[in-house]
Amino acid sequence: MQIIRQLECVQLDAVASVARNQHLVLAARVPGYQPEILNDLLAEGQLFEYWANAACTIPMEDYPKFEATRLRFQNQSKVELDKLGSVVDDVLDKLQIDGPLPSRAFKAENRVHGAWDNKSPKTKETSHALNQLLDAGIIRVVRRVGGERFFDLTERTIPKNLLKEAEKMDSIESNEALLEKYIRAYRVFDAGDPRLGWQKMSAAQRREAITKRVENGAIIPLEMDDVHRQYYILAEDLDALKKHEQFTPKGESSTEDVPIRFLPPLDNLLWRRERLADLFDFSYKWEVYTPKAKRKYGYYAMPILAGDCLVGRIDPGLDRENQHLNIRLLQLEHSVNMTPNLRRNLKEAIESFAAFHQAQTITIEQAMQDVRIF
Repeated sequence: MQIIRQLECVQLDAVASVARNQHLVLAARVPGYQPEILNDLLAEGQLFEYWANAACTIPMEDYPKFEATRLRFQNQSKVELDKLGSVVDDVLDKLQIDGPLPSRAFKAENRVHGAWDNKSPKTKETSHALNQLLDAGIIRVVRRVGGERFFDLTERTIPKNLLKEAEKMDSIESNEALLEKYIRAYRVFDAGDPRLGWQKMSAAQRREAITKRVENGAIIPLEMDDVHRQYYILAEDLDALKKHEQFTPKGESSTEDVPIRFLPPLDNLLWRRERLADLFDFSYKWEVYTPKAKRKYGYYAMPILAGDCLVGRIDPGLDRENQHLNIRLLQLEHSVNMTPNLRRNLKEAIESFAAFHQAQTITIEQAMQDVRIF
């Protein structure tokens, strides 16, 4: 919970080339982490799932801050919920009587156009109702078993004091609180981010919000050599920045003997691709939606973080039945010098990654730049 609060939220994703994004984010930061821990925190009511940077798991105490977001999604979902009519009533009645329930507990003959249906309708109308009710904040995910979600009514699963606090919060107050949460999550941010504040803001509104905070001293503009984009930090982070600058003089960042972590495609550090290019001189694209023939680094390529440097990518796949981790690609940036220490640390990081996934064997299918680990 301490790490999730520090991150502000952790993005959820269903892609499972290896463990899912939310678990990889936490495993990279919490020694000994296992997916059951996050599932337990959700079931215990310490977390709730909703829309922040995207679908995220969020500390429960932040529930009121998302009131304006819920109202916006309720307005967006109204047309679909009205079209579903009695199906919505049936879903809510069943949850009221028997909840929490998974999607498979609801039977439906009809198929409708769901979020991922491009041509013909393939989504059960009850599943579509669940998704619309979820977006509207009328129901929520109260636990997960593996990849399966269990739904229940929001009004009886959120602490009463938080429900009352949310009811009292107007949209302006809610959006301001959400913007502050965004700033704490990103720490280093720019006005050009269309996701600023995790709400619908025009470019002018984003600039105005930042200017107001600069003028009242809450945030500080940064000047960076060779970076033309204007970045900002919280004023409270200035001492930490100066300390880092003091102990890591320019040009002395090293990958020689530092911890190595593999970051999933939706890791908090990777949210703003422009920031990666500006601050880390690292270009990254998640190629999951890129046709296979056009992929450069792979379906689930994960950036490799060595200390404070992004040094390459690893594209892992897990054969769960045979407990085997296959590294489809291991690639280091051309500027990275493969020293014996870096080779050892990289080998240990891959072995630790395999152990987290309970893999007994490892293969490296392709290694670019002649990176020999095993």
